[in-house]
Amino acid sequence: MQRLKPYILFLILGWVLSSCMHDEELWEQDPLNIGVLTDSSRGVFIINEGNFMYDNASLSYFDIDNDSIYNDIFLNTNGLPLGDVAISIEIHGDLAYIVINNSGKIYIINKNDFSYQGKITGLTSPRYIYFISDEKAYVSDLYARSITIINPQTQSITGYINVNNGETQYYQHPTEEMVQIGPYVFASCWSYDNKILVINTQTDELIDSITVGIQPKSMVLDKNNMLWVGCDGGFQGSTYGYEEASLVKINTTTLQIEQEWIFELEDDIGRLAINGSRDTLYFLNKNVFYQPVESTGNPQIIIHSPYSGNFEGFNGLGIDPVTSEIYVADAKDFNQSGRIIKYSSNGTAKDTLNCGVIPSFFLFRELD
Repeated sequence: MQRLKPYILFLILGWVLSSCMHDEELWEQDPLNIGVLTDSSRGVFIINEGNFMYDNASLSYFDIDNDSIYNDIFLNTNGLPLGDVAISIEIHGDLAYIVINNSGKIYIINKNDFSYQGKITGLTSPRYIYFISDEKAYVSDLYARSITIINPQTQSITGYINVNNGETQYYQHPTEEMVQIGPYVFASCWSYDNKILVINTQTDELIDSITVGIQPKSMVLDKNNMLWVGCDGGFQGSTYGYEEASLVKINTTTLQIEQEWIFELEDDIGRLAINGSRDTLYFLNKNVFYQPVESTGNPQIIIHSPYSGNFEGFNGLGIDPVTSEIYVADAKDFNQSGRIIKYSSNGTAKDTLNCGVIPSFFLFRELD
């Protein structure tokens, strides 16, 4: 029998140990050295996905006022590992909800001191959480064929919205990001799909859909309540199809596409973000692009990536809602610890911050 190389044995051992750990098993804690945040504190939570099956996801916090970054804040505060592949974080009230995709759970922490407040389990492959009210939130899911309804007050699942289209495993409306206009939530269907679903939040039912480019993932609403969607176009060899990446602008009243920008075949449009006044769109496509929302011209590059490959480096994007400063998550080689590069609103580099493995998602802590 062929012998395994030593580094492969270490990888396997690491996976086995992380898989056997329980949520409540305590690790040795390091002092965080950050006081309880006040309502006037400005900062940004940073999700570091970690590597699939390595249980090394983490949460960072950048204190904007004090220009300091704190890494592993969940572990260091609570003595618990965050889990396997963190995807997103959202704040509702005084609580922050961290969605852990491959662990199938959502951790809940206090947004001011990062202390553990509970968890929601029983999820298949959760991606994003969207709050409808104090008693109801939706959780999108990659494989569940449904959007999960939870009660944040009881931290429990209360129901499901069926989005099963009757197709095979990979063609089954895998829901991703969500935004809301009035009583309707729009949900993108990313993997092996080309739909934006329309959900009635009063009845918790799927009532319509919009066809866009292949694999719509990221979405934002502008100041005119137009919905912007980035579609990555799939990948070569995909059984669902492979086409040019696209950026789509949708009228949320008529559910019609108002304008569409087509990019190159191997481009990857994603990580849409918008400034505080919601008049300028930003997105990743190897480089960082920007687009005034009322312009019909082509998006322009504001920050050039130092990487040449399609799927290298730049992996997340956030816009400070107060200053319009640009935060770019640089995952480097997707194995070592990443970094955050902070730019001025005109694209001039200002600062570099070290963070965890595969930084990808920003959530600015809004002032109360």
